[in-house]
Amino acid sequence: MNWKEINKEYINLIKSDPEGYIADYKIAKEKVANSTAIYKGKPVPFLYHPMFYTEEDVENFRKIGDTLISITNKVTQRYLDSKEFRKKFEYSPLLEELILVDNGYDINVPIGRFDLFYDNKDNFKFCELNTDGSSAMNEDNTIGNILLQTKGLQDFSQKHSLSLFELINRWVDDSISIFRKWNSEIEKPNVAIIDFTESGTSKEFEVFKNAFIKKGYNTIIADPRDLKYRNGHLYFEDFKIDLVYRRIVTFELIEKAHEVPDFIEAYKNKAFCCIGSIKSQIIHNKIIFKILHDEDTLEFLSEDERNFVKRHIPVTGLFKGEKEVYNRVLNDKDRYIMKPLDLNASRGVYAGRDLSQDEWKKRLDESFDKDYLYQEFFEPFTREHVVFGDDELKIEEFRSIVGLFMYKEKFAGIYTRIGKNNIISGVTDYYTLPNILVK
Repeated sequence: MNWKEINKEYINLIKSDPEGYIADYKIAKEKVANSTAIYKGKPVPFLYHPMFYTEEDVENFRKIGDTLISITNKVTQRYLDSKEFRKKFEYSPLLEELILVDNGYDINVPIGRFDLFYDNKDNFKFCELNTDGSSAMNEDNTIGNILLQTKGLQDFSQKHSLSLFELINRWVDDSISIFRKWNSEIEKPNVAIIDFTESGTSKEFEVFKNAFIKKGYNTIIADPRDLKYRNGHLYFEDFKIDLVYRRIVTFELIEKAHEVPDFIEAYKNKAFCCIGSIKSQIIHNKIIFKILHDEDTLEFLSEDERNFVKRHIPVTGLFKGEKEVYNRVLNDKDRYIMKPLDLNASRGVYAGRDLSQDEWKKRLDESFDKDYLYQEFFEPFTREHVVFGDDELKIEEFRSIVGLFMYKEKFAGIYTRIGKNNIISGVTDYYTLPNILVK
């Protein structure tokens, strides 16, 4: 069976007893409201209908992730080796200095979430690559565990084996194994989950903190402004930090560098193991999509990797400089989506298809020569999902974006958001769907 057949079978199951399943959905909704699946102070919106994937899909995700990691590792190495190549990224002197600090272990991107539009092994297109600050593992696992206990999935499991991709404890184990490469002598490292208080996902941080503690590691959650560098070590009050699970996104770290001098000095002096290191910013910044298509980048990739880039990485360019660039984007609005170089949560993103020509021109005028990229617009793939609205069963079609979680450069699980807009994100109308492996 493929996911399309499984999806249809689940829809037919729910149709067989809409009243019973609607009543059960209300119970699940209450459980989510009282869980840790909270985003910006509100329960994460979800449906009674998860994303179903098969073992064939999982194998596809592994191959996609492995190929992309191979490509980005080559790009990272070229960045480290070549001053000329580094100029492409236009990073600030401080950011470049931090990127060049050796992280002390042999992985460039310990954790990432690579977002793409996916239909099958041949039909997919990347949207963006998230490394530092990758999030939403808790959303997937918390809502997934609640849905697995619903009448709908309990009934569905009479014919199929259903399971989640466990993303919390696996990350604890993987991060500790990375730490062992950094320092094999410290048996029980002290762990700090670090982010700026105003930006962090506190509920998710608490889940990870508890998971580290249950496995025997003293763990705190701290704001980098509260850390002190003394006697060659980084401290939160009297708590000596050995391992930092970095949830600070790099652009915010650089933006607020003057507020965290101790953290930055300790990082430069390798006073702690930072997972992930600032090096991961090389592929996190959206300019990577433009650089991957550059001829001098394609030259050091294999033939299969070059084909992968050309088929699955959207054509991207810097929205600045020559007026010809401006006019090309202006005069073909439905072909493009505009993105800031390095903001998260889809902030500042807008698509030509959503705007009139006059609105498009106004937005482009505001964005030209202002750290923006233009990127070919890709029509997201769709699936039908069960929706309960006003105590009524509906079957509606949604666009979806799929995030491949990569731990230690290997596929670990999935995060999915669906919506009806051209931009699917937490700042638009959306649902988070847990991802269920069906056997």
